[in-house]
Amino acid sequence: MYTVTSAQPFDGSRIDGGAYLDVVDAAHHTPSWVDSLVSGYSTYGLALFAVLMLLGWRQARHHDAARAVKALAAPVLTVVAFVVSTALKQVVHENRPCQSLHVMTLEACPAPGDWSFPSNHSALAAAAAVALWFVSARLGVIAAFGALAMAASRVWVGAHYPHDIIAGLIVGALVAASLATLLGRHAVTVAEILGRGRLRQLIAS
Repeated sequence: MYTVTSAQPFDGSRIDGGAYLDVVDAAHHTPSWVDSLVSGYSTYGLALFAVLMLLGWRQARHHDAARAVKALAAPVLTVVAFVVSTALKQVVHENRPCQSLHVMTLEACPAPGDWSFPSNHSALAAAAAVALWFVSARLGVIAAFGALAMAASRVWVGAHYPHDIIAGLIVGALVAASLATLLGRHAVTVAEILGRGRLRQLIAS
């Protein structure tokens, strides 16, 4: 009888563990109100992108149907990026830095098996920013800064290594950009189809 054993988790501290420890140490020596602000954004900041998507959709409906289709697709593109990021986690199996380096962090250390690479928060934020950029450049810029802040906050609270958030940003941006570009080629057609059905109110004011 053969016993199947899972692969050993990956230790990402060999890549940029030193940089991670520097950030975590800085967080411990920063005023508590700053840590609370960063932790709050790290936990609840994704709501910002939902609000921006809603604003983008409301604006797009008054512009043209094709843009409204892109706005409606933004949450879908973001979810797809999340799925891709989560799938990569299951392939890489990188332990959280708080587990490998045994350090106290602002955010409670996740249980073993809650993998670190790539950062889902970063992937979601980057995907939302790119999807919004295809709807409105102004909203896209706001979301881009929000995405960078989200990614940085995940290292500050100790949840991820720097390379985790970089990978998350890249994954989210690439997935969203690819799908948004593809959708852009057919947005007019999709708008015409929706315009003939009960969902026409979603793409026209």
